[in-house]
Amino acid sequence: MKKEFIRNFCIIAHIDHGKSTLADRFLEITNTVDKRNFYNQMLDSMELERERGITIKASAVRMEYRAKDGNIYQLNLIDTPGHVDFSYEVAKSLAACEGALLLIDASQGIEAQTVANFYLASEQHLKILPVINKIDLAHAQPDAVRHQIKDILGIEEEPVLTSAKLGTDTDKILEKVVSQIPQPQGEPDAPLQALIFDSEFDTFKGVIVYLRIVNGCIEPKMKVMFMRTGKDYEVQETGIFKPSPQKIDKLCCGEVGYICCNIKTPEEVLIGDTVTAENNPAKESLPGFKKKQALVFCGLYPVNSKDFDQLRTALNKLKLTDYGFIFEPESSPSLGFGFRCGFLGLLHMDIVQERLEREFSLDLIATTPSVVYRVIQTDEKVLNVDCPSKFPSITQVKHIEEPYVKAFMIIPLESMSLIIEIARDKRGIFIGKEFLDEERIMLTYEFPLSEIIVDFYDKLKSLTKGYGSLDYELIGYRMTKLIKLDILINGEICDALSFLLHKDNVQFKARQLVTKLRELIPRQLYEVAIQAAIGGKVIARENVKPLGKNVTAKCYGGDITRKKKLLKKQKMGKKRMKQFGKIQIPQEAFRAVLKI
Repeated sequence: MKKEFIRNFCIIAHIDHGKSTLADRFLEITNTVDKRNFYNQMLDSMELERERGITIKASAVRMEYRAKDGNIYQLNLIDTPGHVDFSYEVAKSLAACEGALLLIDASQGIEAQTVANFYLASEQHLKILPVINKIDLAHAQPDAVRHQIKDILGIEEEPVLTSAKLGTDTDKILEKVVSQIPQPQGEPDAPLQALIFDSEFDTFKGVIVYLRIVNGCIEPKMKVMFMRTGKDYEVQETGIFKPSPQKIDKLCCGEVGYICCNIKTPEEVLIGDTVTAENNPAKESLPGFKKKQALVFCGLYPVNSKDFDQLRTALNKLKLTDYGFIFEPESSPSLGFGFRCGFLGLLHMDIVQERLEREFSLDLIATTPSVVYRVIQTDEKVLNVDCPSKFPSITQVKHIEEPYVKAFMIIPLESMSLIIEIARDKRGIFIGKEFLDEERIMLTYEFPLSEIIVDFYDKLKSLTKGYGSLDYELIGYRMTKLIKLDILINGEICDALSFLLHKDNVQFKARQLVTKLRELIPRQLYEVAIQAAIGGKVIARENVKPLGKNVTAKCYGGDITRKKKLLKKQKMGKKRMKQFGKIQIPQEAFRAVLKI
C-alpha cells in the first residue's frame, strides 16, 4: 500500500483507563476479526493479562479502515501497558509510531502515568490526540478533564469524548487518526532499514522478530544482516498481525510486521537493533531507544536443582519478550545454583516469576528483593552491591550510597495528610506541591528507592481509596547508613533471608522478622533457634518449639531407670538430629521478608 494511506499509532494511558477496550472497538469497526472469533480484551493474549485485568505486553495489529473521504487506510495499532513497571513497553511502541492516542478516564482524570506517557510521546515528537473515555459512568466529569488536559498538559486540541465500552463515537477517533497523524517517512527504493521493537520464541519457527520498516522493503529468500551483532540470515517468512500472525509476500516502507529467519538462539536478537540487506546495507543503523535500567534485584532458584538448565533456557526465551529484564548466574550455599535477576519494579518481578512458573512448568524460590547500592571501599574502589552476599566486611567500607528517585503522586486533597505521614515514615524529602483542581493535588517527593519498591504503591492506593497514582524516575545516588542483617537458623547463616537496610530501622525490622519466621518455619523434633545478627552480634531471637513425642509411653511399669534410659536415648537422638538435620524453609518465609 502507498505510504500516504498508512498510519502507525499507539494508545497510551494510565493503568485501567480503557486502552484494551478501545482497541476492541477498533477491531470491531474495521472488521479485522470475525465476530464468531471475537472476545473481550482481544489484544491481551496472555492468560495472566486477562486474569489480572492489566496489559503486560504491547500488542501490534493491522487494520483496514474505509474513511469518510472514500479511501482505504492501513492502520497499524500498538496497544501498550499503563503500569509504571512496564513503561519500557511504551517506549518501544512509541519508536515504531508517528502518533499516539492519549486516553484519559472521565471519572479519574489525569493521573501520574498519564503525565509520564505524555512526556515520553512528546520527546519522540509524535502527534498526540487526546481522548476522554468512560463518559457513560454516572460520576464522569468530562468538562473537568477537558480543563486538566489544557492546564496540566498544555494540549489545546479539543479531545474526542467516547465510551469504549459502549462504542460511542469511536469512529470519530479513527477519522482523527486518518486526518491528523502524519504518514510514515522513508523511501521504498532506499537501502533496507528496519527497527526491531519486539520478538518472541516459537518452537518450530525459532525467534519471531517484530519490525517497523523505515526504508526499503523486505521479503522471503532475502539475505539480511542485523547491524549490531553483524550476523547474516535468510528470511524464511514475512507477515503481519491481524491480530494473529498472517503471512504476506513482503513488508515495505512504513509498515509494521514480523519476519522469521530460523534463528534458534534467542541471544542473537537484540531489541532496538537495525535489520538491513546484506548485499546493499544501510550506511548507518537506526537510533533505537534508550534501555531501561533495572531497579530491583532478586535471586531466582529452582526448588529442584535438576531444573537449573531448564530455568536458564526459560530465562533466555522470556528475555526475548521482556526488554527490561536482565539476569546472570549466581550460587548460594543455602539454595544451590540459580540466577540473579533485575526488574523494573516489584510488579514486574511478580509477573516474571509467575510467567516462568506457568509457561515453563518450573517451581521457583525468589529471594528478598533489593536495589543496587554503591559501596565506596577504603581503597577508593567502587563496588555495586545488588545482594547481601556481595556486601564486603564493614572494615573495608568507607561509605555507602543508595539510589534515590523523584516521585510524583497525584492524590485527592482529603488524603493529603495521610500521604505526608507515610512519606515521612519512608524517609521522603518534600520537594513541592501543585494544586491541579479543587479536589486533587500533585505532591513531589524524593525517596530512597528501597523504601518504595515493596508496598508503597499499595499503601498509596489504599489510603486514597484507589484514586491515588504514582510515577517515579531515578535521580542518582546519595550517602546512607546501611547495615547488613543476617538471619541464622540454628547458628547457620541463611543468606537467602539476609538483607540490607537503613540503620534507623534495623532493631524494629529484626524483631518483626524473627517473630514472623517463628510462625512460618515448621516445627521439628528438636528446638530451632532463629536469630537476627549484625556481624557477630545477635539483636533478636525466637525459638520454634519442638514437637512433643512421648517416648516413655511404652513403659507401663517397672523401675524408674527404664524411663531415664529412654529419655537419655531420645536426648542423644535430638542432639544428632540438630547437628545433621536440614530445615526446609517454605516460600511463605521469603514472602514474609518481602512484606516486612
